[in-house]
Parts: sequence; C-alpha cells; structure tokens
Amino acid sequence: MTPDHYTTVAAALLEAERRGEQIGLLTRDHPNMGMDDAYAIQNAIYRAKLAQGRSVVGWKIGLTSKAMQYALNIDIPDSGILFDDMVFETGATVPESRFIQPRIEAEIAFVLKAPLGGVDVTREDVLAATDYVVPSIEILDTRVIRIDPETGKTRKVFDTISDNAANAGIVLGEQQHAVEAFDLRWVGAIASRNGEVEETGLGAGVLNDPVESVVWLARRMAQYGQSIEPGHVILSGSFIRPVECPQGSEITADFGDFGRVDISFA
Repeated sequence: MTPDHYTTVAAALLEAERRGEQIGLLTRDHPNMGMDDAYAIQNAIYRAKLAQGRSVVGWKIGLTSKAMQYALNIDIPDSGILFDDMVFETGATVPESRFIQPRIEAEIAFVLKAPLGGVDVTREDVLAATDYVVPSIEILDTRVIRIDPETGKTRKVFDTISDNAANAGIVLGEQQHAVEAFDLRWVGAIASRNGEVEETGLGAGVLNDPVESVVWLARRMAQYGQSIEPGHVILSGSFIRPVECPQGSEITADFGDFGRVDISFA
C-alpha cells in the first residue's frame, strides 16, 4: 500500500464512524495489506483526529488472550489509541446512536505517573511508572463489517488494527489500587448483561500477567517512535470474550475486592 492508500482508507473509516455505517473489508480491497500498512492507517486516523481537536488519553492492547489469537490466527497482540471523547463515567448511559455494533470487554487498566518507552522496557519499569490500577470496561465497535456477504470471509487482524483496534470507549471504575497491592494474575471479573452472567475470566489470561502486556505495548510503540506519557491510561487487554451490547443492555463488570464498573446502552 502507498501513503495515498493510507489517507484514503483512514478517511473512509472516519466517515463510517461519523455516519454510523460500516464499510467493507479492507483486506478484500487490499489483499496484500500487512501489519505496517495497518498501523500506518491507524496513524493516519490519529493525525486526523488530532486535527479535529481530539487529544490522546491513553492506549489499548488487544488480542492478548490465546482464545482471541487462535480465532484470528495470529500470535501477537495489537494496540490502539484512546481519545478524550471515548471516556465514559461508570454508571453512565451510552446514547442510542453513538456506536454501530457495541460490545464490551473487562480489563485491568493502568494509569501512569511517569513516561514509559523504549525497546528495552522491563517489568520493573512498568511497575515504577504506574500510578495506580483500576477495574475497567472497554467498549468495542467496528467500522468494518465482520463478515463479507459475498465471499463469507471474516475480518483479519489487519482490518481490526486499521480500525484503531476496534476501540470505541473506555469506562474506569472508581476504586484505585497500588499496582503491587494485588497479584493481577488472580484479579478476575464476572461480566453480566441485564443481570445475567455472560463471561468470567482472570487477569492471567492476558499474556500470563497484565504487567507483561504493558511491557509489550511500550516495546511495540518504540518501534514506531512512540512512547507512553504520564497520565495516560493503558487498557491491558481483555480476559473475557466480547459481550454484545444491543439496545437496552445494562452491563456490570464485578471484579470482587478489586472493584466494579457499570455502563448502560440506551
């Protein structure tokens, strides 16, 4: 793909977001698309959103569980950018027309107090740079169709990465904890929709330890000349499968002693 392709695809994704209508598979139109192409498109979206007056509040890490990696036939996570207009308070209601096909995931979020970057970032660096950790919900949406109606082919990881790793929103719980107050591998969540349990999981599902997920992100970003800034929120990756959120969904992610997060969809 060429730089002109990146700009054109990014514009189509932004228009899809604005209109609330999905576009076709990027990998069908660009069958030779690779990982660098996908992140270049994501970066073009980043530049366009900054030009619109948006600001970056953090980063998300996706595809951290074996189940999701097997589903997409990959062996590495992906990442996306969190913007200021994606933030919802726990207990809030998402307006009816805000998203196209929203889903949620339960995650442990890291809030940083110091910059973090470089290809040699270590676990100790992440712990030292973290201000606190909180329970969180990530709201996913897709501006790209999940299945092509003509070929039956499904989205590939390059479609998802180009689409800002399917990120759409973030909900942070109110309970803040020192990063070493819990063994994050054993922090779990019960995700319920309208009072019925849909998914459960443990932090260990995220690259064996959510801290290692943040290590991966910092090292990946360094390859693209990026770093994590103080105050940024890092969604470390989901340890449950995505839960569909049709209209009228009331979502609760109960992390036990770690906290609780709620979000509703009008």
